[in-house]
Amino acid sequence: MKTLLTPILFIVLLCQADAQTKQTANLILYGKTYTVDGSFSKTSGVVIKDGKILYTGDKQTIAARYTADSIVTLQNATIYPGFIDAHCHFAAYALDAYKCDLVETSSFADVVNRLVAYEQNNKLAWIYGRGWDQNDWSTKQYPTKDTLDILFPNKPVILKRIDGHALLCNQKALDLAGITTKTNIPGGIIEKKDGALTGILIDNATEPVEDLIPMLPKDIATEYLLRAEKECFAEGLTGVVDCGVKTTVINLLQTLYEHNTLSINNSLLLSQDDSTLATFLPSGPFKKGQLQANGIKLYSDGALGSRGACLLQDYSDMPGHKGMLLSSSQKLSEVAGNALQHNWQLCTHAIGDSANRIILDIYGNYLKKRNDKRWRIEHAQVVDANDFAKFGKYSIVPSVQPTHAISDMPWAETRLGAERIHTAYAYNDLLQQNGWIALGTDFPVETISPVATFYTAVVRKDKTGFPLEGYQKENALSRKDALKGMTIWAAKSVFLEKEKGSIEPGKDADLVILDTDLLTADDRDIPKAKVIYTIVKGRIVYKK
Repeated sequence: MKTLLTPILFIVLLCQADAQTKQTANLILYGKTYTVDGSFSKTSGVVIKDGKILYTGDKQTIAARYTADSIVTLQNATIYPGFIDAHCHFAAYALDAYKCDLVETSSFADVVNRLVAYEQNNKLAWIYGRGWDQNDWSTKQYPTKDTLDILFPNKPVILKRIDGHALLCNQKALDLAGITTKTNIPGGIIEKKDGALTGILIDNATEPVEDLIPMLPKDIATEYLLRAEKECFAEGLTGVVDCGVKTTVINLLQTLYEHNTLSINNSLLLSQDDSTLATFLPSGPFKKGQLQANGIKLYSDGALGSRGACLLQDYSDMPGHKGMLLSSSQKLSEVAGNALQHNWQLCTHAIGDSANRIILDIYGNYLKKRNDKRWRIEHAQVVDANDFAKFGKYSIVPSVQPTHAISDMPWAETRLGAERIHTAYAYNDLLQQNGWIALGTDFPVETISPVATFYTAVVRKDKTGFPLEGYQKENALSRKDALKGMTIWAAKSVFLEKEKGSIEPGKDADLVILDTDLLTADDRDIPKAKVIYTIVKGRIVYKK
């Protein structure tokens, strides 16, 4: 009997000793994994402990070395680094949630119908809507305030265009803002017809009206921010670069992050308004957990859709009009100098080829040569052929939104003409300058969808598969580069590449798991990809 028991006892003791030598983790994931590390390696398992990536490797090795509180084996799913939106308006989107949704309206009559329905339950002292785009209507002209004046004579109405660069207001709102036919606002357009106000305000002219709208109460604002965070998680976003945030919202965000109320990684860019810059610029960038601020969002011009983008030559569909700068070159240069002095990253909105040239040259005057300041140009939408090389010469980061190319595709050539359009939305040409590019959505201008970012960057088609050959396909990104643009390069664009953006030991365990392999799927299947899990610092924040 003794001779029979001894080997069994030895095996039991051996198994116990083996279990004791295994390292304990919180979560182990088994499934096809794109690490997006330096060699873009693939593996089949990820080990997570205390919010960090502990190990990546094959299932056999992981099983031999680690045990975990939870082990998930994924079938027909793919693991990626958490997606990062390199340019969006997270707080603005969240705090606009109470407003009348005018996205995808088919006509101005449709806008009016939505406003009437909205007003039936609206308890606020004003009517605020967002999302209309006259380019989607059969009549491509700007609407006027006449109908709004009739329906809402005693209540201010403020309707923001989809790109955020134009408003339609009724007379009540104009009166409260003190805007008359004699008002002149530098960097803005107050549209008139036959000597009377139409209600259309463009770029800087929108500010007096928008300043009328008070900040939401803290409890309601918090509720909307949490709702927006939840939407981001459902789309696979683990991080955002929140562009142009003002002091009051920054203060609220700091409080919410200090109390762990919000958990999505947020790299905010300061608004360029004088009050916000005076409050934060002198003390330099800050980082507190998942919230950081090390950049300034500056506007050089408006948007192409509202003809506010500043072009070198006239708009093809509006002779005599080139758009405009929103600030003088002197003012833009002054902010750039202050940013450099206080170690802030400068991130400047530039749409038109003239605006891009001016900003590239201002950057060059301060940066002088190649560097690691990572100053960014947001959108870089229309760039003259002679100016692309300046991105590489001064190490300027292009921060672009691939969905814009497809959204603008139906009318962009009408604005720019057949020759100029070929250096617009030129993402591959921009990538070649420094070897990397940051990708975002610009939501709420576009939808919150990293999958749409990937699809439009790579396939250059709309969701119906149009155009058949892809839109200016020579400027499509490779699948590998598109994935990098929304993970490791997006992290790098805000100095977070040592913490986030790839699945490597020691980095934050920010992951997204899709039911689709974006690197091998048929083009038609990419838009159908669904998020199964989103994980932030090792915690599952979304599960399908």
